[in-house]
Amino acid sequence: MTGFKNIIVTGGCGFIGSNFVHYVVNNHPEVEHITVLDKLTYAGNKANLAGLPTDRVELVVGDICDKELVDQLVSKADAVVHYAAESHNDNSLQNPDPFIQTNIVGTYTLIQACHKYDVRFHHISTDEVYGDLPLREDLPGHGEGPGEKFTPDSPYRPSSPYSSSKASSDLLVRAWVRSFGLKATISNCSNNYGPYQHIEKFIPRQITNILSGIRPKLYGSGKNVRDWIHTNDHSRAVWTILTKGKIGETYLIGANGEKNNKEVLELILELMGQPKDAYDHVKDRPGHDLRYAIDATKLRTELGWEPKYTDFREGLKDTIKWYTEHRDWWEAEKAAVEANYAKNGQ
Repeated sequence: MTGFKNIIVTGGCGFIGSNFVHYVVNNHPEVEHITVLDKLTYAGNKANLAGLPTDRVELVVGDICDKELVDQLVSKADAVVHYAAESHNDNSLQNPDPFIQTNIVGTYTLIQACHKYDVRFHHISTDEVYGDLPLREDLPGHGEGPGEKFTPDSPYRPSSPYSSSKASSDLLVRAWVRSFGLKATISNCSNNYGPYQHIEKFIPRQITNILSGIRPKLYGSGKNVRDWIHTNDHSRAVWTILTKGKIGETYLIGANGEKNNKEVLELILELMGQPKDAYDHVKDRPGHDLRYAIDATKLRTELGWEPKYTDFREGLKDTIKWYTEHRDWWEAEKAAVEANYAKNGQ
């Protein structure tokens, strides 16, 4: 038993947050009530909670920057799991304002309330706070030596308004733990994939392009490397940290899933019965990080977590199946998403 009967999940209508809500409902009956606090921006979707029991899952539409609302909800909670964030790098380069508000001011508002009511807080962050790593071919030993993956002790070197706003929120949480005794942990995760991911993101954008008869697009040379993890593995890791993690600690979540963008796109094309070269190169994103790679040793050895979705090809096949079977979930937004990319030549 965890003692967490009433939890708040911020951003619980978004991709990773909604998958976490499904995970808790399906695997942890001891949690009697989950309050999803979500602003329902373009990235949040009520349909992501469809089919969940309404007696256990309650949606509150609101802003994590709303001090009175946050105070009222946190006063009745045992724990807050904080997923809510503006998270799309391309959008942060066009307009940083919402990133500063939601990711920094919103996190501050939540930790103030959690400190006030002595509520357990878990902060979801990203590996992007660490900047990027050299590509493997540039490394001695091709990526096997020390310093060639991110660890909890890696220095922060954010490179976009998005990643710098997440780094800021991480540092606020750490300061509140030290100065005010906030009962908090942090996790920095690699790139998630799976169902319910907004179609502006790399994997679902390519899948839905193919399903829509649009040629997929690849930034630059496609050599940029991401460390992929299935969102269900991420959910299990977050629950493990929430219930077993040591207060004040940071845990990195990753599943040794390094692939460059070109490999991923060509595998999607192959799995969808298309020629592997049926895509176009477009101009690269400004400041596009070269490589992310997570060392999850601390999470594995100290808390005993292991990923279950270790076959990327199979996980990708399942993800393609989900988007193929749920066209009604994404089709209405497709034209607007592609028009937004087209404005920037991407």
